[in-house]
Amino acid sequence: MIFRFLFASIIASFAFVGGTLTLTAQPRRPAAMPVNQSPTNQPSPDISYTVSMPRPYTHLLEVEMRVRAAAQSQMPASLDVRMPVWTPGSYLIREYARHVQDFTAQRGGNQNETTPLAWTKTNKNTWRITTGGAPEIIVRYNVYANELTVRTNELNDRHAFWNNAATLMYVEGFLNAPSTVTVKPFGNWKIATGLPQATGGTTEAGSQTFAAPNYDILYDSPFLVSDFKAIDFEVRGKPHRFVVDGEGNYDLERLRRDVPKIVEESAKMMNGLPYDNYTFLLMTHPTAGGGLEHLNSTALIARRFSFAQEESYRGFLSLVAHEFFHLWNVKRIRPDALGTFDYNNENYTRLLWVAEGVTSYYENVLLRRAGLMTVDDYLKLIGNEIRALQSTPGRLAMSVEEASFDAWIEYYRPDENTINSAISYYDKGALVGLLLDLEILRRTDGARSLDDVMRALYTDFALKNRNYTPADFQATAERITGSSLNEFFNQYVRGRAELPFAETLQAFGLTLNTMIDPKAAPKAFFGATLAQDGERLTVRNVPVGTPAYEQGITAGDQIIALNGTRVTLATLNERLGERRPGDEVTLTIFRLDELRTFPVKLGQNTLGDFRITPVNNPSPAQRRLYESWLGTPMKTAMSDE
Repeated sequence: MIFRFLFASIIASFAFVGGTLTLTAQPRRPAAMPVNQSPTNQPSPDISYTVSMPRPYTHLLEVEMRVRAAAQSQMPASLDVRMPVWTPGSYLIREYARHVQDFTAQRGGNQNETTPLAWTKTNKNTWRITTGGAPEIIVRYNVYANELTVRTNELNDRHAFWNNAATLMYVEGFLNAPSTVTVKPFGNWKIATGLPQATGGTTEAGSQTFAAPNYDILYDSPFLVSDFKAIDFEVRGKPHRFVVDGEGNYDLERLRRDVPKIVEESAKMMNGLPYDNYTFLLMTHPTAGGGLEHLNSTALIARRFSFAQEESYRGFLSLVAHEFFHLWNVKRIRPDALGTFDYNNENYTRLLWVAEGVTSYYENVLLRRAGLMTVDDYLKLIGNEIRALQSTPGRLAMSVEEASFDAWIEYYRPDENTINSAISYYDKGALVGLLLDLEILRRTDGARSLDDVMRALYTDFALKNRNYTPADFQATAERITGSSLNEFFNQYVRGRAELPFAETLQAFGLTLNTMIDPKAAPKAFFGATLAQDGERLTVRNVPVGTPAYEQGITAGDQIIALNGTRVTLATLNERLGERRPGDEVTLTIFRLDELRTFPVKLGQNTLGDFRITPVNNPSPAQRRLYESWLGTPMKTAMSDE
């Protein structure tokens, strides 16, 4: 997952004022369906929140929500407050209400704020309060926060990180309403967020109050509260802040040098920066990673010791580039269903292959253009991505449009058969984006590219506060190309045909080689994906068509022995490496605690490493297309090999 936005809901501008941010915004764009619309002629109530964390060791964020009837209006007899079930950018119903506890409601608006009000839950995430005509309702509840991902919450003695969609309830029917959030940090912790500070906010020491013009903005703005480190830099006169929470082998000065290069290349491609400031929120972790895009910020998690080695550091920069590019692609260039949002149900779209896949394509394009990745490394990376896709039988079972639509039930819930039945709209989407870019370049002799498509979508849809459909995307690409792309979209976007890597790369003077040494003796191939977990050697998944699949090995099998001798993952690979295709071996396994034996005839793996290399004696046309794509003459690009 991984992230973006200037909302479908608003067009906003930010400016630093006295070290803080102020925001002005146009009203939330009407939804295509009448979801959560304000009651007719009823003004929005005044809504404010206070989030406290006095006992971090409990993992409980303490939330107070105050709802005051607007001037010249009365509180309705009953009021529904609701917790979102998902957060934009992470397409799974996460049921955030399951972390709510200690809910209370009471009367406010006068000196006596202790009178309790009756309430009941009407469904999994809605609380209905009987107001008794009180001018103000005070709701208090706690949110259990002990899961560090970019789409959930964590509070402990080191930090607090939360997504507002997973923390703050909204008043049913008033997603357009403005609100304020006061944060009371623990001890001397500092506060980082993309939200601007409110004027006339709290004066309590350490506390700060922030303002949002509507809930799309509020839910788009996570908070990080800790004793973090921060660096600042400017790109094109606009301030950027890079906040780092946690220890690690990162180099803040190197980040200060490298991240602005990504920002600059993005601005160069998209003709400017559509914000007045931007905040990167990075948290380090022993094993976790990920990112989520936001309107003028992004939340990032990286392994704390992943910054020293060049390859892993480059992977981190790719994550930064991915989330940053989302501020156009998804946050401003919005697929049909992604904004305004229905926070109570799935928001289906067939365009996640563009929103996420094309962004995944550009994450490394931007690094290459910024000089943070060599052309050789870039072509090696593409070869690895092609091999990964070709190793996935599900590529022939699901199109990128189908993968996009089924994200809500597939992507975040993989099982042992996913490799055979599905593909990632990130991974295959990136490769479809690559092929589309090359197709446009080829047809226009290098004059136009996918860059032009993204700029046109920004001009024709984002700047006009419109969402685009699959038909709009294809039509825009065809207009840029100057010819029909219907066959391309039918086969590779809506269809499940094999992607034409070799023939496409050939036009650019490149050959896709499968690196199997023809002189080496063929090696035996088993095919199952295995994992060593302590003493257990377990089958994780079994791709369709492999010897393991065809001869009855299944996920969950625990392999005990090969030909009667106990094996581990290392010794099994060593023993199989001594075999040849066609050899038969006997596996002893536990399946559901029953001891079984399976004769397995080994096969041959015909899928080697993929390497992209220049053709011999490239033509002038091939050289020209190569340079138009990679921005450097072919002989220069390959001279370092």
